[in-house]
Amino acid sequence: MKRIPRNIRWLLAICLLLVLAMSIARVFSWYVFRLPMAETGLAGRTFWLGFRFDARVAAVLGLVILLVTSFRPLNPFLNSRAKKVWQWSLTLVVLLLTLFYVIDFLHFRYLNQRLNASALSFLEDAKISAGMAWQTYPVIRILISVIALTWLLSKLIKFLFRAVEKSDYFPSKWTRVTVSVFTFLILALAVFGRLGQYPLRWSDAFNLGTDFYANIALNPIQAFVSSFKFRSSSFDRQKVKAHYPQMAKWLEVKDPDAEKLNFRRQVNPDSVSNWPGSNPPNIVLVICESFSGYKSSMWGSPLNTTPYFSQLCRDGLFFDNCFTPLIGTAKGVWATITGIPDVELVKTASRNPMMVDQHTIINDFTGHKKFYFLGGSTSWANIRGILTNNIHGLNLYEEGSYDVPRVDVWGISDKNLFLEADKVLKKEDKPFFAIIQTADNHRPYTIPEEDREKLGLVTFPLDTLRKYGFESNEELNAFRYTDFSFKTFMEAAARSPYFNNTIFAFIGDHGISGNAGPMFPKSWTDNSLSSNHVPLLFYAPGKIPARRMHDLASQVDVLPTLAGIANIPYRNTGLGRDLLAMNHKDSGKNNMAFIMDYNNKNLGVIFNKYYYNRSMQGKSTNMVWADFAEPAMGQVPDTGLYEWWSQAFYETARYMLLNNKKQD
Repeated sequence: MKRIPRNIRWLLAICLLLVLAMSIARVFSWYVFRLPMAETGLAGRTFWLGFRFDARVAAVLGLVILLVTSFRPLNPFLNSRAKKVWQWSLTLVVLLLTLFYVIDFLHFRYLNQRLNASALSFLEDAKISAGMAWQTYPVIRILISVIALTWLLSKLIKFLFRAVEKSDYFPSKWTRVTVSVFTFLILALAVFGRLGQYPLRWSDAFNLGTDFYANIALNPIQAFVSSFKFRSSSFDRQKVKAHYPQMAKWLEVKDPDAEKLNFRRQVNPDSVSNWPGSNPPNIVLVICESFSGYKSSMWGSPLNTTPYFSQLCRDGLFFDNCFTPLIGTAKGVWATITGIPDVELVKTASRNPMMVDQHTIINDFTGHKKFYFLGGSTSWANIRGILTNNIHGLNLYEEGSYDVPRVDVWGISDKNLFLEADKVLKKEDKPFFAIIQTADNHRPYTIPEEDREKLGLVTFPLDTLRKYGFESNEELNAFRYTDFSFKTFMEAAARSPYFNNTIFAFIGDHGISGNAGPMFPKSWTDNSLSSNHVPLLFYAPGKIPARRMHDLASQVDVLPTLAGIANIPYRNTGLGRDLLAMNHKDSGKNNMAFIMDYNNKNLGVIFNKYYYNRSMQGKSTNMVWADFAEPAMGQVPDTGLYEWWSQAFYETARYMLLNNKKQD
């Protein structure tokens, strides 16, 4: 100890004191708010995860102390003025931390949630909020407790300072530098939170599987800071109400209520889409990375990148006019699972702690065992939180769950991902709902050496590649490798016992902007519709009739349509609709697809063969012909209806993101 610089001994002691205090606060919260029937087996994991969150907060303060005290004039052990400044500064820090924890405790008691940025809205009605607090809580006693706790912690910090100040101290210069660097690395590791590619994230708490233990594990400071950057995430109730009557009618809400904004529909599937036989089918839903329609074979690309999937489409129920609401994998996964477009303007809804609680139709497959397969880590985009917190009984397979090696940053190869999934699924003797999310059709476009010969790499001139939407032969071959992986999986599945009673569904997570000609109208390239246009296929040989449908479809329609085909009653609280039921009703004439470009802040809607979009930052609008199956015809319709619907979808989606709570 004598060789460790005093400022480092002091800051480490402070960090340990703070971690201890925060841990005590967590245990106290758990004791007060624990549920009578809570699963006690999770307590160990909860407190260990909470310790890591606490260590991160303490390490941030430790890094500040380390960096500041490295300057001699600011070192309290070498400068008496600095000593006084540090004493007052740390007392202020302790006061703020104590206030924060007390307010968080009261917030948890009031709303059963950790303190987050939405609490700042209380300041808009400060007088009312203050009155509520005064009438609800023993404010005087709370303030006295805050003062007492602050005094106690400040006294302990001063005691630690005096103990270190009086200790022997004679390290060499080299020792000081070495220990300082080592301390910096230890604190930095504590801030990162784990050894691995991804840092510790707030969503890791929701991997515990219950909201209660997730909230107990979270450090209230990190939870608040994580939500603060989403403080603008909200909705305008009056705008939602203004659009509600027509939106509720379009969604076929049976008991509309404009005051309560009820969007719930309890759906019993139409007999036209009943699954034949008495046994409920298995579901395998494949979310395909960057599966752009214009780059594939189904629309006639002469590069013939996906011949196998094209054959599947000829043998299955193929929707060739499907769009994703937004681009980005996290947003695509969100829309598919929740049925709500992720219209967050800052990053993604999956990263927003206020939106982690979501209903999904997957849970209405009550007799099905749930699986999710990803070759990499679900820490990406905090997607783990939305999966494990909302899909009941989910069996999650990700990086580290497989016996095959990873090939790049995205984990194991797609081919091996499919084969690993097949190994698991063919052992099941009960119905299952499995999601497989691919990743290889993405930079760095890795194709494993073991598959290169079977795939057969091809090379085209650059001008040919660009003519049909590709930037390089690496990208082209990665797209072909996706098709190769599909083929490998479906051939393996065909040999497995679950195949004959399984609905296979494929949906692109998003498309890629690029030259969509000559297969599509020029308007698609000019307006980046190629970024949102993806294949949608439902495949079950002998069970689902082969048919190519041109009905307008959206990514949010996937789960309602699957439930309809499988004859599963479901509760729908999103914006998706059963595509087959809509086709039976009106041949899909009233189908619409909402599209939002959050990067360029444009939003719009496709309806009746036209695509309308407008800038959210100005007044510019655009209306273009959007049907690739026939040439433009007739007079361009009035944009007013399109503008109304684009706003209706946007405002309703903003509301739903914060009001689509699951039912446990």
